[in-house]
Amino acid sequence: MTRIAICAPATAITRDHAAAFDDLLAEEFPGTSAWFHPQCFFEYGHFAGTDEQRLVAFVECANSPDYDVVWFAKGGYGSNRIAQAAVPLLGEAARRKTYVGFSDCGYLLAMLYRHGIGQCAHGPMPVSARSTRGREGVRRVLRWLNGVNTGLEPSVDGTKPTVAFNLITLAMITGTPLMPDLSGHVVMVEEVSEHLYAVDRLMFNVTNNIAGAAGLRLGEISAVPENDREFGQDPEEIVRYWCDRGGIPYLGRAQIGHYPGNRIVPFGLASPATAT
Repeated sequence: MTRIAICAPATAITRDHAAAFDDLLAEEFPGTSAWFHPQCFFEYGHFAGTDEQRLVAFVECANSPDYDVVWFAKGGYGSNRIAQAAVPLLGEAARRKTYVGFSDCGYLLAMLYRHGIGQCAHGPMPVSARSTRGREGVRRVLRWLNGVNTGLEPSVDGTKPTVAFNLITLAMITGTPLMPDLSGHVVMVEEVSEHLYAVDRLMFNVTNNIAGAAGLRLGEISAVPENDREFGQDPEEIVRYWCDRGGIPYLGRAQIGHYPGNRIVPFGLASPATAT
């Protein structure tokens, strides 16, 4: 049986979110168990509890020998405030786990990957189980956790190490103690709710900080706000521009992002997808 612990390093979920996830699990994945840490429902201003409460919950889930997987409940903002402090608190059990999330939780995935702790993966989160379209993303992760690779991003082929991040998250970790060495990696990026000029600004930062990457793939750039003037380049043109300037191969599109088609990207080397 696959045993999952769920915590919320950034923002809270509701009991209804958890109930929708539990219903899906019971109906379709009887060989998998999941436990929501009570911290998932805490509220402290913007966050799912104080920094200390979120840190303690994550460390408890990671260090517990009773679980195989730590799945982050939701993104939002806040996991960067606890990521660095978690490193010295993680024990041997934490190194044997799989960690899944994306968006703001990329801060924690970056930290774990930098320190070689567990198997990290970019993927949909339990909060989406309440949405009709989001449930399929949750199913993808549950199938993958049970050994079925059909939900992997199609370009994952096991030939080069791969990572995936929200673009602003990756830009923010560059130059910090959370940044892993991405030399030789295929780097996938996606973004949501940012103006195109902000995407351009973020790509300037990222491409100047991932020299040596094997290439870059672009996921969804979704919910772009309307600006008072047209930027003049679409998202792919922006990414090509900065890849060319930075000498980083542009490898095409990736099926990741804040949309129902969000696929799983295991960090490092992974088995290829068996279907799309």
